[in-house]
Amino acid sequence: MSDLLFAPAVASLPISGSDQRFPVARVFCLGRNYHWGDSAGQPRSVPLFFMKPASSVIEAVGELEYPTQTNEFCHEIELVVAIGADGFQIPAHQALEYVWGYGAGLDLTRRDLQMAAKAIGQPWEAAKAFDGSAPITPLVPVSRIGHPDKGAVWLSVNGVERQRSDLDAQIWSVAEVVSQLSQSVRLRAGDLIMTGTPPGVDALLPGDVITAEIEGIARLQVQVGERGQA
Repeated sequence: MSDLLFAPAVASLPISGSDQRFPVARVFCLGRNYHWGDSAGQPRSVPLFFMKPASSVIEAVGELEYPTQTNEFCHEIELVVAIGADGFQIPAHQALEYVWGYGAGLDLTRRDLQMAAKAIGQPWEAAKAFDGSAPITPLVPVSRIGHPDKGAVWLSVNGVERQRSDLDAQIWSVAEVVSQLSQSVRLRAGDLIMTGTPPGVDALLPGDVITAEIEGIARLQVQVGERGQA
């Protein structure tokens, strides 16, 4: 095998209570996993997954860069599932065996780009896959917290609450999400899955302070920086 021309960058996240870091392979996101508006009571549809590159992952500390090419930079608080073993076509009753740990993350979105792309039937990758679009807390191993299936999920901006729900309100459980994704993709150790956000998504402005938590897992606080140059 030929030598690599250069060593590729490896994204990683801190592990809570450890000097080790979790290497990030891929980032999968679930498009909708909470009921919004009048969707309560409707039958579940097949989960919609999309991806962010590993380069989108940053530690959820300090200042967030306000991205270019948007006037509607939005927050989405989400449970992050860290995969610790390779698996393909995993049955739901075995899926939690493949989960290494959990964290809290923000699926940051250029909402105006997303809506414009949707309106003409085009992919909306540019709205989701920019650098720094997935700030994530240190990951907490299952060996410490088990598999939480209840707990408040909330986000506030400048002290005003915008999003609030509970893990038990997710349309698809973690086990179901892992199983469903593994039917079409061979999961790898190091993959992350962001499992969807509750209603209340809204735009951010430079200087805004975001505080968010998934009860029993992690809490984060970050500030939005100045707008990037176009």
